[in-house]
Amino acid sequence: MLEKSGNVLEVLNVKTWRPLPLSQTLFNMKNIIHNKNFYLMLSADAVLVALAYSLAYLVRFEGNIPLQNLAQLKATLPFVIAFKLICFFIFGLYRGMWRYTSLAEVRNVLKATVCSSIVIVLVILLLYRFQGYSRYVYVIDFVLTFLFVGGARAAIRMFFDNNYSFFRVIRHNRKSSLRRLLIIGAGDAGEKVLREILEHPSINIEPVGFLDDNPLKRGKAIHGIPVLGTLDDIGKVKRNFDEILIAIPSVRGAEMRRIVDMCEETGKPFRTVPGIWELIEGRISVKSIRNVHIEDLLDREEIHLDEEEIRQYIKDKRVLITGAGGSIGSELVRQVGRFRPQALALLDFSEENLFKIEGECRQRFGFIPISGFLVDVKNRKSTDRVFREFGPDTVFHAAAYKHVPMQELHPWEAVFNNISGTRNLVEAALENRVERFVLVSTDKAVRPANIMGATKRMAEMFVECMNGDVVTRFMAVRFGNVLWSSGSAIPMFQKQISQGMPVTVTHPEITRYFMSIPEAAQLILQAGAMGRGGEIFILEMGKPMRIVDLARDLIRLSGLEPDRDIPIEFIGLRPGEKLYEELITEGEGIVATGHEKILVLRGDDTHNRDVLNAQIDELLTIAATFDAIAIKKKLKEIVPEYTPQI
Repeated sequence: MLEKSGNVLEVLNVKTWRPLPLSQTLFNMKNIIHNKNFYLMLSADAVLVALAYSLAYLVRFEGNIPLQNLAQLKATLPFVIAFKLICFFIFGLYRGMWRYTSLAEVRNVLKATVCSSIVIVLVILLLYRFQGYSRYVYVIDFVLTFLFVGGARAAIRMFFDNNYSFFRVIRHNRKSSLRRLLIIGAGDAGEKVLREILEHPSINIEPVGFLDDNPLKRGKAIHGIPVLGTLDDIGKVKRNFDEILIAIPSVRGAEMRRIVDMCEETGKPFRTVPGIWELIEGRISVKSIRNVHIEDLLDREEIHLDEEEIRQYIKDKRVLITGAGGSIGSELVRQVGRFRPQALALLDFSEENLFKIEGECRQRFGFIPISGFLVDVKNRKSTDRVFREFGPDTVFHAAAYKHVPMQELHPWEAVFNNISGTRNLVEAALENRVERFVLVSTDKAVRPANIMGATKRMAEMFVECMNGDVVTRFMAVRFGNVLWSSGSAIPMFQKQISQGMPVTVTHPEITRYFMSIPEAAQLILQAGAMGRGGEIFILEMGKPMRIVDLARDLIRLSGLEPDRDIPIEFIGLRPGEKLYEELITEGEGIVATGHEKILVLRGDDTHNRDVLNAQIDELLTIAATFDAIAIKKKLKEIVPEYTPQI
């Protein structure tokens, strides 16, 4: 803070200058007084306060205190000690352990010292108008009290800190059992991980140095650990190391790929700290270190959310999420829970998935009322019951069938679930005057070549035409493939690699847009906040990635070499599969929004609600005959850009 501002009020953090509430103080007192260490800490502070106050008189009178002032010192000393100790207690100085003293606790010492000194001065001013009292005594006393009390805590911390104490000697004597770690990235993340390693000798890690591409950091040190050079010097590092840690949470795509390639050349194992989107609820620590994941190699920048805008439409609202146990739905549940809705309803057709997400949600968000509904959205009566009982303000509709080849084989089920299920929810939302309805769609709805894309496009069309003279704002969010979601190729690739089998890719040139599950959920929430009704929001997906390149990256991240250890086989496109996916149809008017990662298409108001409802009824009648060819023909009639394989 001192580096950012010279403002004294900012340095002292006046906004947080307040003692704990009385109820909390009494609760803390009850617990603290039963701790034997409390009395040791209290006695030490009493001695330090007495010493500071006495030295203040000695300094002021240059070692020769007049008899009158000496009597004054003896008379006021007990009151000064008692009052300062009370202030120390109120400001929480006895809640922490001295061996773990932090800057926050030193700030509390400063606050308590300032507060007690000001009150003492005011009392003397009101009672005696400082007649016979030296003002400089209390200035010196303030300085000495802060130095003694704060310094004692810092000294204890230094004694137990692995950087300074005799434990460091013990640590060096057992170097043979330590894993030597080279850290890439001498920034905040690297410093935090290093600090935790040094403070916890039981981790059995010995940091040997940093590498950082900032040339100004070369030759400097962090907590005594030197910056050895830039990343290009990784092959020239003279210090022995056993592992590499990539401590740059913001690095993505091509830069992460470059770092990974250089780490692989050393032949040493390497890991990374989580990306920014994974750290929203936590903090960087040794426990959070993980292997490099495939999503780290995607060419995507970190996402910045307008959390205040999201909070305004979720906080204290009743939120319903369909498909809550699925890949996207479950992450939506986790993200929505951060914004403290009034209540949260989880709807899913899978008993197992609903059980898992409901249990996780109750554990993570115990302060939020949770309602679980084992409901099939194809059942209108069950859907209506959910809306009547829960009364949602906002609905995120993520329930859908989305496995392309499976839906090509069972097109009637895709029609029942993706179209009829969406209509049931939309009509229930209208009847119950829901404020906001967000449909989770897909890039496969653009010039669809398969049943999945055509049915999702029809769901988009139905949601679009529902806006008008109604309370509810209907909108859709369209994005590409999501890593690790159900139906994603990644889990299948991983299974093939783990079993030593060839990795099967449909075509050498097939490409897809990819994003991580947390990214998708966060951008869905952001789009929902921006919607005014009738929009199709498109998430900026970066550059499409060849599936074969994705497979090669997965093989390398598993410590193997493509084509040598694990072959790649091309098996041909599956039914309904396209070489390239698109996010917009030619002619659709796309415009930017206030968020750099979200674009918007204005809804097509040419769709007539009554006509579309009649077409859906006809389609459902055909679907009930289980005639796949007839279903595709009817879908082609409703969605002209659909190109079915008949």
